[in-house]
Amino acid sequence: MADADNSPPSDPLLDQGEIDNLVSHAIEPPESPRIYRADGRRHDGVVEPKIEPYDFRNPVFLTEADLRRLRVLHEDFARYLSARLALFLRMECSLKMAGLTTLTYAKFTGGLPNPSHLCLFKAEPLNGVGILDINPRLALTLVDRVLGGRGHSVKVDRHLTEIEIALLEDILRIVLEEWCAQWRHGGELHPEIIGHENNGRFLQTSPKDAIVLALTIECEFGDCSESLQIGVPYHTIEPMVKAIQSRRAGDSSSAKAHTPAAWKAIYEHINLPARAEWDAFEFTLRELTRLRVGDVLELPADIVDRTRVCLADTPKFNGTVGLDGNRVVVKLSEKIKSEDPIHAHAHRH
Repeated sequence: MADADNSPPSDPLLDQGEIDNLVSHAIEPPESPRIYRADGRRHDGVVEPKIEPYDFRNPVFLTEADLRRLRVLHEDFARYLSARLALFLRMECSLKMAGLTTLTYAKFTGGLPNPSHLCLFKAEPLNGVGILDINPRLALTLVDRVLGGRGHSVKVDRHLTEIEIALLEDILRIVLEEWCAQWRHGGELHPEIIGHENNGRFLQTSPKDAIVLALTIECEFGDCSESLQIGVPYHTIEPMVKAIQSRRAGDSSSAKAHTPAAWKAIYEHINLPARAEWDAFEFTLRELTRLRVGDVLELPADIVDRTRVCLADTPKFNGTVGLDGNRVVVKLSEKIKSEDPIHAHAHRH
């Protein structure tokens, strides 16, 4: 009995290995995210998918290829404008593109300096209003040169007077004419100055969330080195961008014209809705309102021979309805010639 009383008590505490074992069983492994392919099937996980972040609040309407083409276009704009301003002012003027990006209208106007001189313009026949921002120091230096000065930098931060704005408009028209001339492949544009402002915070020429193509140019004129910006809503230049894209696609179509169409295995898993329909008859809206349950509509006897088969809501074949055992089938008799999608849509409605 004495030996039993002197036995050491068992240790109620767990060692670190037992604790780690319990924690590992208590924590469930995180469920892998569900990733689906373009054809609707779930990703099998054999090949690591390429996932890129996308900001839905700031959608990107231009691809990297489009931005590269626009950068080349605006680099030419800066070079031609530099030469034209040098002839007009009879003094060397160096222009260099400092940036070309897309951002929201609120960010563009919020980033405009104060004081600043803003020229509001339109490029007919395009819709929308563009903004040309020129630093007041650069503007006053250019005006001084127009009046016969030596082009020395004017170290004054103030708003321009009405006379100075009138003199500056001749230079701004040259800038806008050269900018419009770079889009000549998309159509002829005619710039028009519609107003001047000195604070971008109160501008309401576009919605706050509208996407703007912003161009920044560094200008060196005499001993003055300042910048000017051009901001144009994307919906304004969208027709011109599409014209450039279609033009490049037309240039490369000759190389792809002889490429035969090939069936791909991924097409086998795409579902295509199909339906057969008839143009039975027409009746007035008054006759339609008089229809009641139990009324019988008599169909033409030859309507089964005038069955139209539509694939994805597009008429493709004419055929005849018949029976194949216990199933109703349509035998295709001829292919419908493709028609204008707009007229086809109106016809179906």
